[in-house]
Amino acid sequence: MASPEKIKHLRELKQKALAGGGEKRVQQQHDKGKLTARERLELLLDEGSFHELGMLVQHRSRDFGLDKQKFLGDGVVTGYGRIEGRLVYLFSQDFTVL
Repeated sequence: MASPEKIKHLRELKQKALAGGGEKRVQQQHDKGKLTARERLELLLDEGSFHELGMLVQHRSRDFGLDKQKFLGDGVVTGYGRIEGRLVYLFSQDFTVL
């Protein structure tokens, strides 16, 4: 795979990860009056300070049929940012994929 194709593939993976469990599951969260993991972090952190880590990580478990279910980020949004100017590291469970 040539470099432009790799970059395109990486961008597609990132978009897929940002979508979480997809529009339907995001809407289900909103219908319950709940926010998504990234929406919760956005409200907690200083504007524009979040840096996500491990967005493309996937589990390797074969138990309980999990080998058939793979989600980018493995159901957790992790990273670091600032709250009132202070550096924090944090995570948020992504219930759109769990």
